[in-house]
Amino acid sequence: MNESFERLMARVESLVTRIESVLPQPLSAPDWQASVAYRYRKRSSGFGSLEPVKHLGTMRLTDLKEIEDQKEKIKRNTEQFVKGVPANNVLLTGSRGTGKSSLIKACLNEYSAQGLRLIEVDKADLVDLPDIVGLVFGLPEKFIIFCDDLSFEEGESGYKALKSILDGSIAAATPNVLIYATSNRRHLLPEYMTENLTYTHTADGEVHPGEVVEEKISLSERFGLWVSFYPFSQDEYLTIVAQWLTSFGVTAEAIKAAQPASLVWALERGSRSGRVAFQFARDYAGQQTTA
Repeated sequence: MNESFERLMARVESLVTRIESVLPQPLSAPDWQASVAYRYRKRSSGFGSLEPVKHLGTMRLTDLKEIEDQKEKIKRNTEQFVKGVPANNVLLTGSRGTGKSSLIKACLNEYSAQGLRLIEVDKADLVDLPDIVGLVFGLPEKFIIFCDDLSFEEGESGYKALKSILDGSIAAATPNVLIYATSNRRHLLPEYMTENLTYTHTADGEVHPGEVVEEKISLSERFGLWVSFYPFSQDEYLTIVAQWLTSFGVTAEAIKAAQPASLVWALERGSRSGRVAFQFARDYAGQQTTA
């Protein structure tokens, strides 16, 4: 009898162990000394973890050209944050390839020695944002939660989690956490012409915005600082090309000679962006090296 009971208990314990292995586990803290940047990754099993980024980019604020106004706003806000004085969540919007993401990464390199840290979270994983924020609460470092290329479609669950963290949660704001997000559009949810039908107005002309539209605009408005980026002019594009070519060790004479080719490169890509300028510079500098 005792032997049968022991076998039964062994099978029960084995079953419990297998069940526990597939149940969601509380988010555990990584080694905070391993890096200054982390990525939140959620596995197919449902487990989430913060993985240190081993190889960080070397982008510096001085490397970014022709976005001086935007750079100054982000730099000022980030400096306030690392000093422990009031600062805002930031939404960077505008044309692709104009330096939105690069500016945030450059800020990390600039201020990591002062305790700034970065956690990159994919849009699909924003539902776990409260757990991530709770994990870093009380730590001496300052954490930027970075979400790149942010936009939502109808019904996506991460929308409400982000909205709650930005402004609407019953919990107090976490003083060592800010959200920095980039997007190609200022209104983060799609808008449709039919939604304008919910607008009404009184006899004296007072307008009452439709509730659907108001809901969609409200998420963007919860970011305290909006920074807009615009397409580069030809001269601005050439300046950025020259800056990158210089960083790759190309001579001033060769940089001037490369201008026509850089314009053709941009024309073929249909964009005079900072990303396109960087891609051209890598190609051209590589050809110069192997010539």
